[in-house]
Amino acid sequence: MIVLAIIALSIFISAYLYPNIPENMASHWNIKGEVDAYAPKLQILFLFPLISIILLIIFIIIPRIDPLKKNISKFRRYYDWFLLILILFLFYVHTLVILWNVGFRFNIIQFLTPAFAFLFYYLGILTENTKRNWFIGIRTPWTMSSDRIWNKTHKTSGKLFKLIGIISFLGILFYEYALIFIFIPIFLVAIYATVYSYLEFKKTEE
Repeated sequence: MIVLAIIALSIFISAYLYPNIPENMASHWNIKGEVDAYAPKLQILFLFPLISIILLIIFIIIPRIDPLKKNISKFRRYYDWFLLILILFLFYVHTLVILWNVGFRFNIIQFLTPAFAFLFYYLGILTENTKRNWFIGIRTPWTMSSDRIWNKTHKTSGKLFKLIGIISFLGILFYEYALIFIFIPIFLVAIYATVYSYLEFKKTEE
């Protein structure tokens, strides 16, 4: 399985470089790409592999315990691809952190921007194709009440997530505002999806 290979590679890289990494690693960067926090290398070197393992376990469990597991099987291809892209995203971030701490210098926010953009664009694809379930997607009381409301909300929101992915690429050019290009639109789409699903529910009632 490709996901397992990526996780194993990240663990190997961390273990191999462990003796040559400073005891305290740069662990956080501000919006300008400047280091503003440090943490023990044991914690940072194996943090992303650990998160990846936990996510893999969660993604394996969800289709087995969801009461609407038959619906998950209908978009399982997109679900599996999202897991792979998410693990690749974490591996990429992990690699950037290591490169910085072994001496390479670059604006980490600028390098993270395209990864976020691609992740959110594919999230849009997943959102457009997901079917009603209890774990994946925009789960409001109104989307969970109806396949019609679920599908309309997710088709609309999926297009907006893809638009966020495209907008996020602007962060490459304006990296000081990269996080604004990413997280404010996400917040707005979350609000929009909630309100949209409620309005669709009201239409059904009427």
